[in-house]
Amino acid sequence: MFRTYREILAKPGTLAFSAAGVIARLPMSMLGIGIVLLISAVYGSYGLAGRVSAVHVIAWSICAPQIARLVDRHGQARVMRPMLGVAVSSLAVLIVAASLHSPTWILYVTAALSGATFGSIGAMVRARWTHALDDPRQLHTAFSLESALDEVVFVVGPVAATLLATSVAPGAGLVVPLLGALLGGYWFLAQRRTEPPPSDRADGARQGSIIRSAGMLALAAIFAAIGVIFGATDVSTVAFAEEQGSKALAGPILAVFATGSLIAGLLYGARHFTSPLWRRFLIGVLLLGAGVSFFVLVGTLWQLGLVMFVTGFAIAPTLITANGLIQHLVPPTRLTEGLTWGGTALGVGVSIGASVGGNMIDAAGARAGYLVVVAAAGAAVVLALASVRALREPATA
Repeated sequence: MFRTYREILAKPGTLAFSAAGVIARLPMSMLGIGIVLLISAVYGSYGLAGRVSAVHVIAWSICAPQIARLVDRHGQARVMRPMLGVAVSSLAVLIVAASLHSPTWILYVTAALSGATFGSIGAMVRARWTHALDDPRQLHTAFSLESALDEVVFVVGPVAATLLATSVAPGAGLVVPLLGALLGGYWFLAQRRTEPPPSDRADGARQGSIIRSAGMLALAAIFAAIGVIFGATDVSTVAFAEEQGSKALAGPILAVFATGSLIAGLLYGARHFTSPLWRRFLIGVLLLGAGVSFFVLVGTLWQLGLVMFVTGFAIAPTLITANGLIQHLVPPTRLTEGLTWGGTALGVGVSIGASVGGNMIDAAGARAGYLVVVAAAGAAVVLALASVRALREPATA
């Protein structure tokens, strides 16, 4: 099974930029739960924690596609080196301010500034793979590998953030993603040999955002609904674990969710499929929606972990296929922007899910948060069924 992965990692420079990308993506899995754990511990409010996390993600979601357009036109290192410096500095201020119980407006400002400048390392890693590989079969394997590595990050990240925040200090769960972004990000950007050449064209500016196409709009809406599932699940699981008297188990339970996705992603990437991408995507959304609907029915952490593990098998294949659809829906010179829109739509959903879920939890407990998950799952399924025609559109130049 792993021969296909060995082949792509043997290409010059691919192992190095993929490894750097994993480290640089630690904030992806740790910032959300880290912010929730820090602020809920210091300020005593899941609602505030969800709102600050939402501000960070919304700022990232608005600004990352614009940064991606600059990256496509001017190059990854040239654009991202100064951006990453601002992002890391702002996150450091957020950690200190929250730990000192500073006024809440400082939390919102630093969260927004950090989110606005992080960019999308995941999209840039996948853009490098597209530049490095010509064979569509190998590119399918590479995208599957990156999705599997995303899940490795989601296995390790929540556990580390939870253990650090509950065992060392509330803010300790955010120190690791800060260092990951700093060290991994600049290591990744230093690898100029594998960086895709900039287009140096103003075509994208004249044509406007690629999100205007019907296919990308459909995908963005579905990504947002899936993001609500993830955001509400994160905050609800922390609250559910606390209600069960084992708050420290929230991270491991979320890691079980990601482990199921990791296994499925590796198996999915080792095989090549002839069925249409849109059909596989639709099946994945249906399976994910069905699985998360059981969250509201569980009564113990062990039951939740089992349901999450099984449901996790639908995550990576669905997101891998979605990224493949983006590749077919956007021009090659604007791939980073297209992939970033997928990630930012997911991020918008995560922020909405965390905020709405947090408010529901404050009002009625963890089970109310899981009701938000069920509602989002229903929306994702309806959107996917209604968008089949749009997802079959070819890329436009």
